[in-house]
Amino acid sequence: MHRKLIRRLLWMFVFVIAISAAVIYFTFDIRALEYLTMFEPWCIAAAFGILGLGLVFDGLRLMTLAEVTDEKLTIRQVINVVLSNYFLALVTPGASGGAVAQIMFMRKAGVPVAKATVVVFVRTIMSITFLILLVPFVLHSDHALVDWMPTSVITIVSVLFVSLPVAAVLLMRTRYPEFWIIGLTNNFSRDFRRKCFIWYKEFKQASFIMGKSPLKVMRAFIESGLSLLCIYATVPMFFMGMNIKFEWLQVMGRMVLLNLVLYFSPTPGGSGVAEAGFVVLFSELLPGGLVGIMAVLWRFTAEYLPFLLGAVVSIRAFGANVLSMKNLKKGEDQE
Repeated sequence: MHRKLIRRLLWMFVFVIAISAAVIYFTFDIRALEYLTMFEPWCIAAAFGILGLGLVFDGLRLMTLAEVTDEKLTIRQVINVVLSNYFLALVTPGASGGAVAQIMFMRKAGVPVAKATVVVFVRTIMSITFLILLVPFVLHSDHALVDWMPTSVITIVSVLFVSLPVAAVLLMRTRYPEFWIIGLTNNFSRDFRRKCFIWYKEFKQASFIMGKSPLKVMRAFIESGLSLLCIYATVPMFFMGMNIKFEWLQVMGRMVLLNLVLYFSPTPGGSGVAEAGFVVLFSELLPGGLVGIMAVLWRFTAEYLPFLLGAVVSIRAFGANVLSMKNLKKGEDQE
């Protein structure tokens, strides 16, 4: 196997183990042993089951969006795209490789790079939009989280979060964003300006696609939401497995906030940021010493297991060159 790939995988393994060990070490309490003795193995199967259901909805979303662009993907191709996202997202800075992995596999399936890019972009936008729309419900229902914030401020923040996706789509139908990008990036490098305009073009294409088949897009949006909620539900499964009393809406709401932040995390796959955020949000909901263990259980179930599966399908498909852009570039040249 290629040395670069081996080094990257070893670095990722050491990084993940170090973060997991540090989180458990700094949060562990002797009282946690009492709950660990009550741990019921069935919750592991339940967590894997609900995770699998989330991945199924993720695949259905991908198939629906592919249909919107007049393309079709087989079940095997969809599995490759979904799992490869987890793999390259964890071995590249800022999870940037996840999008590239999806485009690579869709190109391998015969989908033109331009269409694949739009589909991947829309998938990401849908996930972020779904979480943004849930923020108002989380703020209004989780009083323990925002007891320091006046009701009027919560209402204003909620209105802003609901308005953001709508305003973004409407703006894409005008030329105002082009003028703003020109003005804001005027003093930056040419390469940076080019990247900004590429991002804007992709967003505009995505908005056009979303308006082309509203019913299919709405179905994909619902599948997107169900996928995310199922994946987040792995955490309550472990709560139940340790006989911890909790409120479903509160736990799921905090998972929504945490994962919304992770979309903008600079670390590979949100590693480190995810564990720290989990400790901050759930320390008051869990018995002493359990929050670190629960954070690690969540990450290994919902992130690192799909990562391992994604590594298998990605390396089998592209070999040692999986970390390079050669496969994608070759697809672009053939367009």
